[in-house]
Amino acid sequence: MSKQKLVVIGAGMASGRMLEHLFENTPEAFDVTLFGAEPRGNYNRIMLSPVLSGEKTFDEIVTHDAGWYAANNVTCRFGETVTGIDRENKTVTTPKGELSYDKLVVATGSAPFIIPVAGKDLPGVRAFRDLDDVDAMVEAAGKPNAKAVVIGGGLLGLEAAAALRLRGMEVVVLHLMGHLMERQLDPAAGFLLKQELEGRGIKIHCEAQTKAILGEDRAEAVLLDDGTVYPADLVVMAVGIRPEVRIATDAGIHVERGIVVDDQMRSSDPDILAIGECVEHQKTCYGLVAPLYDMAKVAAATLAGEDAAFRPVETATQLKVTGVTLYSAGDFADGEDREEIVLRDATAGVYKRLVLKENRILGAVLYGETSDGGWFFDMLKKGTDVSDMRETLIFGQAFQGGAPLDPTAAVAALPDDAEICGCNGVCKGKIVSAITEKGLTNVDGVRAHTKASASCGTCTGLVEQLLQATLGAAYNPAAVTPMCGCTPLGHDEVRRLIKSKGLKTIPAVMQELEWSSSGGCAKCRPALNYYLVADWPDEYADDYQSRFINERVHANIQKDGTYSVVPRMWGGMTSSAELRAIADVVDKFDIPSVKVTGGQRIDMLGIRKEDLPAVWADLGKAGFVSGHAYAKGLRTVKTCVGSDWCRFGTQDSTGLGVRIEKFMWGSWTPAKVKLAVSGCPRNCAEATCKDVGVICVDSGYEIHFAGAAGLDIKGTEVLGHVKTEDEALEHIVAVVQMYREQGHYLERIYKWARRVGHDEVRRQIMDDAGKRKGYFDRFVFSQKFAQVDPWSERVSGKDKHEFNPMAVFQKEAAE
Repeated sequence: MSKQKLVVIGAGMASGRMLEHLFENTPEAFDVTLFGAEPRGNYNRIMLSPVLSGEKTFDEIVTHDAGWYAANNVTCRFGETVTGIDRENKTVTTPKGELSYDKLVVATGSAPFIIPVAGKDLPGVRAFRDLDDVDAMVEAAGKPNAKAVVIGGGLLGLEAAAALRLRGMEVVVLHLMGHLMERQLDPAAGFLLKQELEGRGIKIHCEAQTKAILGEDRAEAVLLDDGTVYPADLVVMAVGIRPEVRIATDAGIHVERGIVVDDQMRSSDPDILAIGECVEHQKTCYGLVAPLYDMAKVAAATLAGEDAAFRPVETATQLKVTGVTLYSAGDFADGEDREEIVLRDATAGVYKRLVLKENRILGAVLYGETSDGGWFFDMLKKGTDVSDMRETLIFGQAFQGGAPLDPTAAVAALPDDAEICGCNGVCKGKIVSAITEKGLTNVDGVRAHTKASASCGTCTGLVEQLLQATLGAAYNPAAVTPMCGCTPLGHDEVRRLIKSKGLKTIPAVMQELEWSSSGGCAKCRPALNYYLVADWPDEYADDYQSRFINERVHANIQKDGTYSVVPRMWGGMTSSAELRAIADVVDKFDIPSVKVTGGQRIDMLGIRKEDLPAVWADLGKAGFVSGHAYAKGLRTVKTCVGSDWCRFGTQDSTGLGVRIEKFMWGSWTPAKVKLAVSGCPRNCAEATCKDVGVICVDSGYEIHFAGAAGLDIKGTEVLGHVKTEDEALEHIVAVVQMYREQGHYLERIYKWARRVGHDEVRRQIMDDAGKRKGYFDRFVFSQKFAQVDPWSERVSGKDKHEFNPMAVFQKEAAE
């Protein structure tokens, strides 16, 4: 039997999920051709916000890569738009010609609604729907003192605003209604959300009617009806979406708000199915991912000739902004026949509201503490009578039936049909069955076999609790997540085997540990290179080709292909001679930008790659060495002026900072390491948000560790107090060496410390003098081989081909 021709218009999340189901159930039934307007395949659009903020990369949200399409024999025509459907002849038309079909699936998604105001077409006005929008916004955010105005205070607008703020932009959100996310939140929760976002530096302007976008050649400001003007380098339109139905309308398919489909996802033409945001089913259009995935499953069954039916579904909402926890489900409007239960805890920032009718939950709004959202939602969907738990209902599942349950027991008490992952419609029973039947031991395994936690990720905690409840003592939350696809081994196991087997080269590791690829990949090679450098400092030769580009050329690559160079300034100190040398280099090489960094260094930006060795040579003559601003290693030790100059200084913080930096520079670490020394508790050097920090006090030195001030904001933990500078140095070096020996590659100190336990770090460093001395001595030994200035090595000619322009390199190769 010959295969039928299936053409799919739209390469988004709905069609991608449909193809997964189709290939699982009837892998040989269709020859599939997939058209996508974007020049790329399926990716997780609901995770574009973390990509915009910099918390994730695009590669991390790709759902189907080229290998997946190839393995399933999908003919991909990405970047090619279908312009017409000829239903009579059963063909689709593109600028490149016609293609026939037996079955056609329309999954064109939705288009952003652009409010019809003057200036809406100016450059600098963007929607927030795809990767191209994200790339444009990231570029705008990279400009100095950039300002953004986001029009729309719904889910998408607020995620865009929070992400742009993390990128450093000044952000204003304009919202037409009286409170944010009015479709999902009541006014009280909207107030709390506004308060939280304003605390992050985002200005919120509600009841704002946009009149025009101002500017001549590009957007420069947004004008409101009341005369208010907000300057803007970027204007983001996030006021809503509408089904993209033009191609269906032109083809004479029945369209109202969306493409009208029956329960089997068939349009008015039985050979044409439609799924996703372009669809209307029983007068309803859906914009959340859970019902779209249900549509995909039904469409795959229909194509396979199986019985299936799509049913309207309740949906729940969560905002994907790091640090903001809210949950909304159902109908929470006021009504005479309804009652409400409200819990407010102003100190903790918690607000919970349940709307009941006839002792059944109609709606739930949770802010600040949302762990019971799934439980409330399950009862909402089932219409559970809550009479018996009415008095304690608002306190959540853990407080029902007497003594409070711990979170794991609460999840274990859920019925098997309770939904755990709303995005993918995965219930508790399916997850538990997969864990027991397939021997799953970690979240990655559950994700791979059930898709729970594979979309927005907000149910990850519930999945972990189910693993704990199902496996009991056998569950180890730190158990093996493979380093990459080349090996089933995790980072800890690889490090242990490198030492125990005496493996001292990358090929030896791959051979002995049975790597599944011939030469590794971009994930494992840099990690193996670091582990070998750290474990065999006197025997292993650093493989610079296994490092990222910045570490290979010892400078930071910029978006235009030039590089930035940061000389080391010990403890932030410099001199007139050094400053003159920097000025001379800037003039000689016509360096366009010079920037004082937050780490008390000078950054020269815009240097051509071929000029790097000459720049380093001139800086080297002035006594500079590399500042390692590109490295997974010690970056800076930030200091204040301390007791030498400051009337509040208690110790010589500058001297200690210089001593630490000169002692520790050159050491490779799993991720970048930043230190600071403040001369008194006023903390001018900001030591309490660094990887390791020191606060000088009258009685000595208070050592801190595990802070963060980047994508995650976290204050440090106190390691302990020591009396002398020598002790301070020993303890700082020891904790960094402990991290070097135990940290996973690219894992910052605060994540490592959280994984191994802050108390365990204190025990080994503060309480066990023998362990501390061992860490210190191993660090000192490794520094014999680490404190080699890479700039001077390259100036002397080492790996000089790296810096040759391509034309020169090709000429040398030919000769």
